[in-house]
Amino acid sequence: MFASLLFLSAIVADNSHLPPLIPWQGDSLSLLQQQGPLTTDFELSQSKASPNYADTMAFVDRLVAANPTQFQSQIIGYSNSNRAIKMLVASEQGFFEAGQMANSTKPTVFIQAGIHAGEIDGKDAMFMLLRDIATGKRRDILKKVNILFIPILNVDGHERSSAFNRINQRGPEKMGFRTNANNLNLNRDFTKLDTPEVRSVLKVINDYNPNLYIDVHVTDGADYQYDVTYGYNPVFASESPAISDALDQYIKPVIDETLQKQGHIPGPLVFVMDKRDFKKGLAGWVATPRFSNGWGDLKSLPTILVENHSLKPYQQRVLGTYVFLDGAINALSQYSHELSNAVKKEQEFVPEKLIVKRGYAKQAHTISEFKGVEYTSSVSALSGQTEVKYLGKAYTYTDLPIYWQKEVERVVDVPEAFFVPPVYSDIIEKLKLHGVSVNKLKGANTQPLKLAKVLDYSFDKAPFEGRFRVSASFDYVPAINVDLDGWYQVNTQQKAGELAVHLLHPEAPDSFFAWGEFNTIFQRTEYMENYALIPYARKMLKDNPKLALEFDKKLQDKAFAQDANARLHWLYSHTPFYDEAYLKYPILMSYEQVAVIPDQKDKEI
Repeated sequence: MFASLLFLSAIVADNSHLPPLIPWQGDSLSLLQQQGPLTTDFELSQSKASPNYADTMAFVDRLVAANPTQFQSQIIGYSNSNRAIKMLVASEQGFFEAGQMANSTKPTVFIQAGIHAGEIDGKDAMFMLLRDIATGKRRDILKKVNILFIPILNVDGHERSSAFNRINQRGPEKMGFRTNANNLNLNRDFTKLDTPEVRSVLKVINDYNPNLYIDVHVTDGADYQYDVTYGYNPVFASESPAISDALDQYIKPVIDETLQKQGHIPGPLVFVMDKRDFKKGLAGWVATPRFSNGWGDLKSLPTILVENHSLKPYQQRVLGTYVFLDGAINALSQYSHELSNAVKKEQEFVPEKLIVKRGYAKQAHTISEFKGVEYTSSVSALSGQTEVKYLGKAYTYTDLPIYWQKEVERVVDVPEAFFVPPVYSDIIEKLKLHGVSVNKLKGANTQPLKLAKVLDYSFDKAPFEGRFRVSASFDYVPAINVDLDGWYQVNTQQKAGELAVHLLHPEAPDSFFAWGEFNTIFQRTEYMENYALIPYARKMLKDNPKLALEFDKKLQDKAFAQDANARLHWLYSHTPFYDEAYLKYPILMSYEQVAVIPDQKDKEI
């Protein structure tokens, strides 16, 4: 047994189970230093290791001590294991507070590393860049932008460190775990907000209002030549198309040129339709709001998701991240005005209809050139199916099909406003964290309201991210005699209007409803006894001939007629004793401007 463990350790240490590498020697190697002030733990390890939590926080303190007039460390929250989540704020003028930074003439870039703690390239790359700022080598950076940097977001997962966490990733020698201490994936939490880590991120965004948000990851999947892939929702599938277009026109060309000059190969953020047959084409993913970049798209916050290629050596990935961030900073500095105009345009526009669910297109587009890697295919004796073996040789695909998530599967009408009962104070707090404006009401409504009544529903058979998700179909009926005094009004004509619709409309797949926030509507807590119901129902049908005819019509259905429970339930549901809240979504909707009086004392922005 001990010999087997030693053998396994040797395999992981030399990565002999991974495909062969294409040799790389980029100019960005000159960014490394082996000695001198603020040499990083990554560099001291010959680019093989990443420091643990304690050493990471110590390096943050060293950076601040080296440049206290321009660097400050802030604790933005705590994990459930009570580890501090630190953010380093960098500003040429020492504008460290949100209010001060808002008065800066420079744009602000928010860089987040370690949301998946095994994907930690951003931490070591940004430490090198901040070191170069602190030591004077890159004085130009803070003349261009202000910086917010979280070195480790998933601090608990970071400390679940092992050489065996990722079988298909080259380094670092030991890496953290994908999920946090509660086994929740932080990059699936941007709508439901179950984790203190993501709640901390949203508070930073609300407070500092950054101009660009960069989330650094390492991708899984097939082998290819690109070492730094990145993306955002494309113009045709974006809810902020003006921002996506601005990223295409102004930001991406600068980043790509910067990477190429330093010997890196930037690529598109795409996946493979069939990992055993590359030629079947690529999958063009469109992020939903549970992901950082999907949430940013709805929030009208320019958001870039970086996915370094897991099969490239750790040194190459970290240096590529440094160069990517350098290019993004240059691009933001040059084109902040164009990007801000796009943001303003998107914040001012809320559509009448909103696409809430997409599927992969049946017809493919083509990519004229894709830098892949040669492979062979053969039947594996272990899996019993055809498997690929990558050969470490460059191969360029031409006219490779790509299937984007362009198929529109569900569209909803955008209400003028949603109305949340005061008992759902937790939903109100989450809306505030999302930056959604909320008003507490004083007085009753004078316009019709709609209520979503569940027709049929199903729960997932297994939990996903700690929740049993639910899907349902609805009938929208008038809400009668509702006194809105003390309720909360969420207008959709606001900066975060599209995000509010995705959160509050029950048909949106990442809504609070779909995540199970309202599962109590699926249970009835008052019941009836047959000895009481039958005489009451007999009198009810006698007094209401129209209802009696409806019951007779139902009896023509043989299955219904032979099911005593179904007959009794139908009768009970038509009595005034039936639970009025059962299967009714408690958040109401208005499709006309509602005349309400805000309680100014409780108004929330």
